[in-house]
Amino acid sequence: MKGPTLTVGIEEEYQIIDPVTRDLSPGFDALVTSAFATEADVKAELHQCQVEIGTKPCATIAELRTELVKLRRLTIKAAGEHGLTIASAGTHPFSNWMNMEMTPKERYLGVKMELQDLAHRLLIFGTHVHVGIEDPEFRIDCLNAARYILPHILCLSTSSPFWFGRNTGLHSYRSIVFKNFPRTGVPRILNGWSDYADLVDTLVKTHSIPDGSKIWWDVRPHHLYPTLEFRCCDVNTKVDEAVCIAAMLQAVVAKMWKLRRDNMTFRVYAADLIEENKWRAVRYGMGGKLIDFGKKEELPTSVLIRELIEWFLDDVLDELGTRKEVEYAFKIMEEGSSAQRQLATYARTGDLRAVVDQLIRETAEGVCDPVLGPPLDSLDQAISAQPSTGPTPTGMPAVRGQSIP
Repeated sequence: MKGPTLTVGIEEEYQIIDPVTRDLSPGFDALVTSAFATEADVKAELHQCQVEIGTKPCATIAELRTELVKLRRLTIKAAGEHGLTIASAGTHPFSNWMNMEMTPKERYLGVKMELQDLAHRLLIFGTHVHVGIEDPEFRIDCLNAARYILPHILCLSTSSPFWFGRNTGLHSYRSIVFKNFPRTGVPRILNGWSDYADLVDTLVKTHSIPDGSKIWWDVRPHHLYPTLEFRCCDVNTKVDEAVCIAAMLQAVVAKMWKLRRDNMTFRVYAADLIEENKWRAVRYGMGGKLIDFGKKEELPTSVLIRELIEWFLDDVLDELGTRKEVEYAFKIMEEGSSAQRQLATYARTGDLRAVVDQLIRETAEGVCDPVLGPPLDSLDQAISAQPSTGPTPTGMPAVRGQSIP
C-alpha cells in the first residue's frame, strides 16, 4: 500500500501598506510590474491592496522554509521599490473596506457580481496549506478525520483581533467575515470520493459554481491538484509561525496515513461539534478552552495543543524531520499568538498605527530588514502643525488615543 508523498506548499495573502499612513494601499499593479513578479508565483486578490504568494510543492518542511523566506523577501523588496511595505495579519487594524479598490479582473468582478457587498467586504488575509495526497479515497478519509484539529490550528494562527478601527473582542475576526460566504466552514462528513464528486457535479450542473474552486471549506480537496488544502488559518505574521503550522498539518496527514496503513483510524466527529470548537478558537484564541469530545470535557487550549503534539503526532515527527518546527507551537503558546501580541501592543500604546508597525516588523523577522515609515511621534507633530482647516493624512486622527472597547 503506497503512502502519500506528503509534499507541502503554502499560499499567503499579504497586506500592501503605505508606511507613512500605515493604512492599506492599492499597490498590487505596481508590485507585479517589478522584477520580483518574474521570480515568484504572485497572484491578485479581490482588492488591489492585497497580494498573494505561493510556494512550489516542497518535498520537506526545510525546503518550504527556504521558499517562503525567499518569497517574503522578494515581496517586501518589491513593495519598498514603490514606497510601500508589507504586513501579514488576518485583518488590517483600522482600514475601511468601503474605501478599497477591487481588482478589475474577470474572476473577481464575477465574484463581486455574484456576492455583491459580501465580496467588497472580504478585506481579509489567510494562509492555505496544501499537503500532497495522491489517492482520492484517502484524501476524503483524511479530510473527515483531520477536521477535528482545525480549531487547534486556528488558535495558533489567530491574527485578526481588530476590524475597522475597533477591538472586536475576537481573536480571529477574519473567520467571521469569511463565514458570510456560501460553502464555507467545517465540511460535513463525506462518504468517500464519489460523494464529494457527486456534490461538485450537482453544483456545477445547476450553475451554482463553475468548479470545485468555489467550495471554500476550511479543508477541501483541491480541484486541480492531488492535495488536501487546509484553509482555516488567519495568515501567519511571523515566518516561523507559518512554517510551524505547515509542519503540523503535514504531520497530521502523515499520522492519519499511518493509522490507515495499520487498519485503524481517528474518530470522526460531527461538523456541529467541530464548529463549536471553532467558535471558541475564533472568540478566545490561545487564551480560551476547547472541548475534548472523547471525554466530553472542556480543557485549556494549550493543554489540548500540547496533547496533540506530544501524544498524537510524536511518532511521526522524527520520521518527517520536523520536530523542531512543530514544537515551535510551544513558543507560540508561551509568547502569545499574533492576535495576543497585537492586543498587548494596543493596550500599551493606545495607537493602532503602532500595531501596524509591529506587524510590519514581525512579517520581516528572519527574512530581511522591515520597511518602516517615519516614527509616530514625529508624524503626530507634523499633523499637529498643519492648519486646522487643512487636510490630514487618511486615517490618522481616527486611530490614535481613541477609546476602543
